Amino acid sequence: MAFSSILRRSASSLAPFAARALRSRRSCHSAVFAALNQSRIVAGEPRRGPLPPPRGYSTKRPGSDESLLRVLESEIQCAEEADDHDRVEDAPGGFPFEIEDKPGFQTITLSREYQGEEIKVEVSMPDLVTGEDDGDDNQDDDDEKASQSSIPLVVSVAKGNGQFVEFCCTAYPDEIVIDSLAVKNAENAEDQIAYEGPDFQDLDENLQKAFHKYLEIRGIKPSTTNFLHEYMINKDSREYLMWLKNLKKFVEA
Repeated sequence: MAFSSILRRSASSLAPFAARALRSRRSCHSAVFAALNQSRIVAGEPRRGPLPPPRGYSTKRPGSDESLLRVLESEIQCAEEADDHDRVEDAPGGFPFEIEDKPGFQTITLSREYQGEEIKVEVSMPDLVTGEDDGDDNQDDDDEKASQSSIPLVVSVAKGNGQFVEFCCTAYPDEIVIDSLAVKNAENAEDQIAYEGPDFQDLDENLQKAFHKYLEIRGIKPSTTNFLHEYMINKDSREYLMWLKNLKKFVEA
């Protein structure tokens, strides 16, 4: 359909980021499995040789906990050596949103005001895909999208009268797809399921184009979402490292 050309950019711009993140995670896992094979202690199984307890560990801790701690430490070390966990991404020039990023959560929130409207965007962790394009020019749009990394977005536009419009979108490197939209009331948004209209792809093509333009002038465009792809990849690395450290603290307690 003609509307699919709206918001198009280069599809290859984010592939290196997705591949980098997955390669880093996989290399860490390989190191962990190697450490686990070297230090596995199964309850009830006699040791084949002396294995002193790790420094600082209680000798009363079960052997299985000691093994788990060794593996966690190996994974933490590997995650700390990755490039992504401490990378700070600067927003591009003209980025219109303020970013609220709370450690320990898998989403971030963007907010801005636009001509009396309050616009909020909830951005979730990316769905990373590193498969390479097979070069088939006849590949349909659905197959092409399935081979690209993406991030889910929920965009709400409120005008202060208690109602707001909510767009559920999927942002790909070269396109922003509107999956559904609904008009909601802030007072009962959590109590009732709003009617979301017909499938967005079934709407008149001109109406689809108009809604894409509606979002674009409010800042939901490829220059925004491409930055968010990399931002969320780096956040995923930071959250993973924090998760590992919290697990280690729990097992050590």
